Amino acid sequence: MEARAGVHRDLEVRAVARKEVHTVPSATGSGWDNKVGGKVESHHRTQAAAIQKGRQMAINHETEHYIHGVNGQVRDKNSYGNDPRNIPG
Repeated sequence: MEARAGVHRDLEVRAVARKEVHTVPSATGSGWDNKVGGKVESHHRTQAAAIQKGRQMAINHETEHYIHGVNGQVRDKNSYGNDPRNIPG
């Protein structure tokens, strides 16, 4: 049982270390932000510029990039992490 607890803790640590990048409308209403772990990492005038920077951030962090629309809902998601090789289909 002790070994299973260690595995579970290891998975939790890896999940915390992988912080997704979210490209979202700015809370101020002017422009777009890229957030990592809930913190604004960059601000841009246009969504296109924010998406481009967010993509680079996600590639550098080897994580997911969530792109939100003006309504706040996720409209696209791209993964730049360690995806499993054995994906059926």
